[in-house]
Amino acid sequence: MEYMSQEGYDKLVAELQHMVNVELPQVKDAIAEARDKGDLSENFEYHAAKREQGRLLGRIRFKQRVLEHARVIDKSLLDSGSVVLLSRVEMTNLANLARMAYTVVSPHEADLRAGKISIKSPIAQALMNKKVGDVVEVKVPAGTLKLRIESIQL
Repeated sequence: MEYMSQEGYDKLVAELQHMVNVELPQVKDAIAEARDKGDLSENFEYHAAKREQGRLLGRIRFKQRVLEHARVIDKSLLDSGSVVLLSRVEMTNLANLARMAYTVVSPHEADLRAGKISIKSPIAQALMNKKVGDVVEVKVPAGTLKLRIESIQL
C-alpha cells in the first residue's frame, strides 16, 4: 500500500490518462504507418514503434498498479507535533548552519527541486517521528549530517 497526498494522486491519474489517451494512440499510428511501408523483417521504424509500444504499456501497467494500491492521506488526521508523511520540515545543518526545508512525500511524488523528498530516503527515515528541537544524525553518501529540526508543519 502506498500512502500519498491528494495532489500526488491526482497527478498520477493525469499522467495515466495522458499515456492512455494521447501517447498510446500516437504509437499505434506509428506502427500502422510503418507496417504500410512493406517488409517488416527489415523495417527499423516498425521495430522501434513496437519497442516504444512495449515500453509505454509497461509504464501504463506500473501506474495502474500504483493507483490500485494508493491511499490518499487526510492531513487533518495527522499529528503535527512530530515528523510524519506530508510534513514540511525546516532544519539546520549543524556543520555549516545552512537552513533547508523539505516536505516528506511518497516515493512517487518525490521531487528534490520542489523540496519534496521520498519517505524512503535516508534523511526522511532519520527524521520520522522526531520533534522540533531534536538533533538527528543522517548517514548520506557524502558522510554524516547533523540536522536540528527547527519547525514542523502540515
